[in-house]
Amino acid sequence: MSEDALAWLRLARSRNVGPQTFPRLIERFGSAERALEALPSLAAKGGERAYQPCSERQGREEMARAEAAGAVMLRLFGEEYPAPLAEIADPPPFLWALGDVALAHRPAIAVIGARNASTLGRRMAGMLAEGLSAAGFVVVSGFARGIDAAAHAAALEGAGTVAAMAGGADVIYPEQNAALAARMREGGGLFLSEAPMGMQPLARHFPRRNRIVSGLSAATVLIEAAARSGSLITARMALEQGREVMAVPGSPLDPRAEGCNGLIRQGAALIRSAEDVLEALEGPRRLLSPARERFTPPALPEPEPEGDLAARLFELIGPSAVDLDALSRDLGAAPSALAAALLELELAGRVERLSGGMVARAAE
Repeated sequence: MSEDALAWLRLARSRNVGPQTFPRLIERFGSAERALEALPSLAAKGGERAYQPCSERQGREEMARAEAAGAVMLRLFGEEYPAPLAEIADPPPFLWALGDVALAHRPAIAVIGARNASTLGRRMAGMLAEGLSAAGFVVVSGFARGIDAAAHAAALEGAGTVAAMAGGADVIYPEQNAALAARMREGGGLFLSEAPMGMQPLARHFPRRNRIVSGLSAATVLIEAAARSGSLITARMALEQGREVMAVPGSPLDPRAEGCNGLIRQGAALIRSAEDVLEALEGPRRLLSPARERFTPPALPEPEPEGDLAARLFELIGPSAVDLDALSRDLGAAPSALAAALLELELAGRVERLSGGMVARAAE
């Protein structure tokens, strides 16, 4: 891989550089190389004097593992990156892809649900995936057991399937899906992950994985989702991303159906078949994401500091989330200067950016 790709990886893996911070660094400095060079001085302005970016050794080691596994790097803003995912508020700076990369560029629908799915739930997942696949849509899911596995397996015989992984793209989890993984690798499947190759999934990785599932898809269909489940987290993320959320109804006596029935009551489309999904989307034209204007990072001058703006900004931010627009009004600072000060505090690990344009002090 190129030196530019190495710099991209190192910037993305550097401490306190998250999915929302990364594109702002690229926009501000024009390239990953220049942003990487600027990280220590930016963090120092925010109060962190001993900041060290991801080392070249670490970056090369990760790239070597990916190359050995046959993975391809899909970089944000690049032609190879899935356009729908690039449109969300916090897209991964890059993805490791194992399998048929072309699947990431086709219209997709997510089918997700309970791990402890019933026989009827698994059958429904298979029927939906087969119908959607026959209509030409890639089926996206999270490679969990139950509904996810049934949807992946059924879609393999048609348009194909994409698995968003919580761990590395080469890590088969759960182990009981090993046979399914082997079939996907033979053809018709694609594994995507923002995690390094070989990384075992942890509990905190799954919500991050869920935003990729919904972000790749024009719609997310839930089957057997309990009232408190990861599937409902994915549904919330889909709504935040401006995507459709649909649900298959279930028995009021089955706790696995409580989340789906609640979504339908709140206005989600009631799904009985693949035809219902297509009808709810008013036909496949809504599934075809318009070609995203590809971003060419400009080399922008660094904003001029307005006194110790970072210190004043930090004083106004507490442990509770606060709106950025409110901070801008209170400080009376230019948006470019406010963004620069916030970036410095983020890199120093003193504040964290939340969804919906909110920020809060980082937990100590």
